[in-house]
Amino acid sequence: MIDRTIFQNKTAAYYTLGCKLNFAETSAIGRQLLNSGVRRARKGQEADICVINTCSVTELADKKGRQAIRKVIQENPSAFVVVTGCYAQLKPEEVAGIEGVDLVLGAEQKLDVVKYLDDLKKKEKGEVVTSKTHRIRSFVPSVSADDRTRYFLKVQDGCDYFCSFCTIPFARGRSRNGSIADLVRQAEQVVQEGGKEIVLTGVNIGDFGHTTKESFLDLLKELDKVEGVERYRISSIEPNLLSDEIIDFVAGSHRFAPHFHMPLQSGSDAVLSLMKRRYDTTLFRHKVEKIKQILPHAFIGVDVIVGVRGETDDYFVEGEAFIRSIDFSQLHVFTYSERPGTAALNIDYAVDPKTKHMRSKTLLDLSDERLKDFYLSQQGSRKKVLFEHTKRGKKMHGFTENYVKLYADYDASLVNRVTEVEVGAYDEEEMAMKAIFNG
Repeated sequence: MIDRTIFQNKTAAYYTLGCKLNFAETSAIGRQLLNSGVRRARKGQEADICVINTCSVTELADKKGRQAIRKVIQENPSAFVVVTGCYAQLKPEEVAGIEGVDLVLGAEQKLDVVKYLDDLKKKEKGEVVTSKTHRIRSFVPSVSADDRTRYFLKVQDGCDYFCSFCTIPFARGRSRNGSIADLVRQAEQVVQEGGKEIVLTGVNIGDFGHTTKESFLDLLKELDKVEGVERYRISSIEPNLLSDEIIDFVAGSHRFAPHFHMPLQSGSDAVLSLMKRRYDTTLFRHKVEKIKQILPHAFIGVDVIVGVRGETDDYFVEGEAFIRSIDFSQLHVFTYSERPGTAALNIDYAVDPKTKHMRSKTLLDLSDERLKDFYLSQQGSRKKVLFEHTKRGKKMHGFTENYVKLYADYDASLVNRVTEVEVGAYDEEEMAMKAIFNG
């Protein structure tokens, strides 16, 4: 039995690194502590409890995690420090060895944090509580609001796709999900809190349904019925799981935004095979063409990794040519980072850092060019924009349904309200289109 009196008059600070799924889960941890009587620490106030939710998608993410942990401990020297997230699951002893860390929680334990806090006394060495990957089975629904206007609803967790470069299945376990009924209730709660936009998040959201024998399309159909939600966005979804039926549904929906994000990772079929991806460039091209055929103004974001083992110069040139040949709106370019325990380490050919940097710059420049072209193609059209909170007196920004960034002079009455505007000219300094209010 937990003695909840230890939480009286205690404060907590929360720090999140990595993906939107982590932000949703940190929010769930915060609510759990709040329900136990722990208040959120004010900005600049030294907290009694610090919770750091880490990422481990790359070696750089691990480094940032260590830096963040040390910084938090330096700023809160007396706090009981809890570290969780993917880095904590994959390298718990390494994390526990950082001076000042008191508790390391794995993926199965992090959303039941109160259970492990005991007396909140500082420890000489961090205590580790984790489970083996195959024992990570629980799914705890979570939803968070960012510091703008969007809410992130976790609908799925874990992954059964063991791509050769990726550690996520080891960090988060097998694919699992919440029930449609529970997720609909959470969407309804967002409406009660005044939320207008919900982003569906997960590790592999198109794989939704393993736990409950439901389907991702069925989830979309039920969420679409929730009154009060202005719009939903689907976060990154595997191209082989983005069915034509889902694309058709989004095209006919009043609430799901014409905004798709798909991981391509490489435009070379040979490299995709080395990565152990479950599609080829023919399928990816079909998905892009299908979207543009029925939703010509849709925004299409694409993830790409450069410099993976096995990516020869010829393969990169082939991949770049494919990427240039498809009608995308923006690239998210990642530089390959070797991760211990992954199958990619068995591939002989390694790309040197300088070449990785050059390849990354080539694709980032292409992305900037395409994004501006997409923005300019929307000039003169009428769109619905959801303006975000900003500092008073400064320009405020918001996104249209098809993810065009707009700016306008600050007007408190427009914040968190969907407003129809005309898309004006592009501003290089704002890197956004001007919102024109003309009735």
